[in-house]
Amino acid sequence: MFEFKKDGIKVVKYRILWFCLSAILLIPGIIAMIYSMITYPTHSPVKVGIDYTGGTIMQYSTSDDVTSQDVAKTRENLTKEGITNTYIQVLKVNNADKKDNTKSMVSVRTKFIDEGSPEAQKITNVMKEQYKEADLIQVSSVGPTLSNELFKMSFIALLVAIIGMICYISFRFEFKYAVSAILGLIHDVTFVLGVFSLLGLFYNVEVDGLFLTAMLTVIGYSVNDTIVTYDRIRENLRYNGKKMAFGEIVDASVQQTITRSINTSMTTLLALGALYFFGGITTRDFVLAMMLGVLIGTYSSIFFCSMLIDFWVERSNKKQQVQAA
Repeated sequence: MFEFKKDGIKVVKYRILWFCLSAILLIPGIIAMIYSMITYPTHSPVKVGIDYTGGTIMQYSTSDDVTSQDVAKTRENLTKEGITNTYIQVLKVNNADKKDNTKSMVSVRTKFIDEGSPEAQKITNVMKEQYKEADLIQVSSVGPTLSNELFKMSFIALLVAIIGMICYISFRFEFKYAVSAILGLIHDVTFVLGVFSLLGLFYNVEVDGLFLTAMLTVIGYSVNDTIVTYDRIRENLRYNGKKMAFGEIVDASVQQTITRSINTSMTTLLALGALYFFGGITTRDFVLAMMLGVLIGTYSSIFFCSMLIDFWVERSNKKQQVQAA
């Protein structure tokens, strides 16, 4: 059985410090989100892309075998022409009948533009200059109605995930553990949203449908790490609850799990780091959200959620002592 070491990690002793650090991490992002909700036409806390606002898709055929390097160059050329925040997809064509020379289909998604507008002509000029026999074959638009529906379904997905976690953790542990874990989730999600809100304001970074995937993954990762710590608290409380204070049990539990949490996070960050630097620009923001989520999730499971449990139990004990007196 684990024996608490007096010279071990004492996170409870510096509980106020961890809460203050969390406030420092969250407050700039919260301010940025409030400002974004006031200034953006969509009134969203982050700058959303055409997945949520609607936009225009222009599809071109070309006889070139388009690579990821070509896509990066196309995006750079479009940016020089003032066409920013584009999303470019490439589809390889298996031209078995050889009736034409088309090898790739390139789709350029951007904000709402008319087919004959100057912006559309700039896109076409860039494509024709870079690719052989580039030909515009289709122009289509995604309206705001579909985008609003996507935003609503994204919110419902997040809500269902949170409710499911509250029910499961309440069943496996106690309701106070579930509430603390959800507050930890809110802590982590607020941090990631705040960072992307700041990036949207200062670097024009937009979020798309992949961002929702990243947030759901962050939620799952954060809860997984938190439950490991909670499970250790429960076990230590079962065997040492009568001879150790609850704060000492929390310290002991964190001491038992902190190495595992850090090692798991480091290996995950190594894989995400490789994907961030070598995976291409289309997934870079998605990977960045994942990396931020892993970092803040590791921090919150050790220094935030465990402190919430300790604070809750301490207040409950004081209340019981007052009532008994």
